[in-house]
Amino acid sequence: MILCLALAACAAAPPVATLAFRKAEAPIYSSAAFDPARLVGTWAQVAAFSATDTPGCAAGAAEFTRGAAGLQVSARLCLAGQERRVAGPVAMTGPGRFAVPGMGEWWVVWVDEGYRTLAIGTPSGAFGFVLDEGRISGDRLVAAREVFDFNGYVAGRLRGF
Repeated sequence: MILCLALAACAAAPPVATLAFRKAEAPIYSSAAFDPARLVGTWAQVAAFSATDTPGCAAGAAEFTRGAAGLQVSARLCLAGQERRVAGPVAMTGPGRFAVPGMGEWWVVWVDEGYRTLAIGTPSGAFGFVLDEGRISGDRLVAAREVFDFNGYVAGRLRGF
């Protein structure tokens, strides 16, 4: 009897809500002119989407290297208020799009002309963040926010570190 009640309680549990920072019906575009060879290097995380007024964790960083097996990533990032670590091969899946181990596809929605700043999002809107080669200028952060807004993100949820 207890087993039946426990099973019934599990069956009645509501689905877990997935936090999304992007309107599902909005189109999203990746940077068709993105050059993955220019991704190689160390990038500081300077902003991320958050459901609260603070990012929820410390700013992270990502390092992209090119080896015999191709492009590799090693990162600790604050994504949607949670620290996430990732390491492994990066597979290009389309223009400005690449698959990251255990994290699905990352889309480069914007890169500035000098490849100093990258705005990266996901079609699901589960997270979005900004990487910079160092200390981001205010104008590039504004540009990243505007591109996220253009791609259906709730730009007001982008928080700087």
